[in-house]
Amino acid sequence: MSKRFLLSLTLVLAASAFVAGRLTAGRIRAAADARADEVPAATPTSTLELQRAPTPAVAMAAGPDFTRVAGQAVKGVANISSLQVVRTPNSPFANDPFFQYFFGNDEQAFGSRDRRSLSLGSGVIISSDGYVVTNNHVVGEHVRASTEVTVSLPDKREVRAKVIGTDAKTDIALLKINVTGLAVVPWGDSSQLKLGEWVLAIGSPFQLNQTVTAGIISATGRTNLGFADYEDFIQTDAAINPGNSGGALINTRGELVGINTGIFSQSGGYQGIGFAIPSKLARHIVDELMKNGQVRRGEIGYLKVDNLTTQLAEDVRAPNTQGAIIVEMQRNSPTYDAGLRPGDVIVAFNGQPVTDKSQFSRMVGDARIGTTATMKVMREGRPIEIKISVVSSGR
Repeated sequence: MSKRFLLSLTLVLAASAFVAGRLTAGRIRAAADARADEVPAATPTSTLELQRAPTPAVAMAAGPDFTRVAGQAVKGVANISSLQVVRTPNSPFANDPFFQYFFGNDEQAFGSRDRRSLSLGSGVIISSDGYVVTNNHVVGEHVRASTEVTVSLPDKREVRAKVIGTDAKTDIALLKINVTGLAVVPWGDSSQLKLGEWVLAIGSPFQLNQTVTAGIISATGRTNLGFADYEDFIQTDAAINPGNSGGALINTRGELVGINTGIFSQSGGYQGIGFAIPSKLARHIVDELMKNGQVRRGEIGYLKVDNLTTQLAEDVRAPNTQGAIIVEMQRNSPTYDAGLRPGDVIVAFNGQPVTDKSQFSRMVGDARIGTTATMKVMREGRPIEIKISVVSSGR
């Protein structure tokens, strides 16, 4: 977690020890006496008088109606539970960072034990034949053969799932269940989202199945949050709580525009700031997992970059703080051979401006494997063009 933030970054994952308290809310009926206007009896005169119908009361302005969209979308959102056997040390200092730093994790001295770890979350059904997308942290950071993943469908059926693949860098996992004829949530285009646009978050917070909350798009392209290595988050104020992880963020057309992932909170619960992986990124990861069982990304060789500060920009004679500065590299690497040097500021990659280190990492990862990338860097205030090959990272 970045020390710049005093607020805690909390992955929205329900703990296994959660016990749902029963909340009882008394329903207050406010019955207002309504009296219909009486139509006076016709007077026995030779001239018939038309009676004017009473003017209907002007309806109060209502908010947006999500009933149809929500009613359909909840059919494509499931509960996910993952049971893992985790080996933990018996050391009484296992959670002491000072002891760990100096002495490490000495299993020989204290031994270790296996414990069962249950994680709970949500998932989105993306195909009628049983493909379900969720968060990697919902199924577990280290999936093993012994990991048991169960999908609870909206019709109450519980089905064992197979883990097709996971991607820790984006926090996406793909599951498959042997069920057909399922209702699905269709993919939407997250790149078309507008600030202030209405969205719904659907999932199972605190094991409350198929919960729907509404909010707006607060921001897009959020990075450096600490949830994943590869970040490009949608920010929303739709209520997201523990258990919502892996659930659906949908637009008013009922399309999947995001996978709910985390919250920004002081209390660990909802405080109006939630984050979702955009559907454009999630769909790319899902396609890779379906085809290869893993995600292949572009790579140019070892290169450690950082964001520019005002002081750093002055030191390297950069015109502004836009870009990513190279802070570390290896002399025997392809990046060094291509001509890059520590202190260079990367300002463009394949013709697209680079604003910060997170964006640069995404650009490299998304670059087509086997091509030659063109990088523009600033070195001591002078622009330099660098050509470098993009190879496969394998993961």
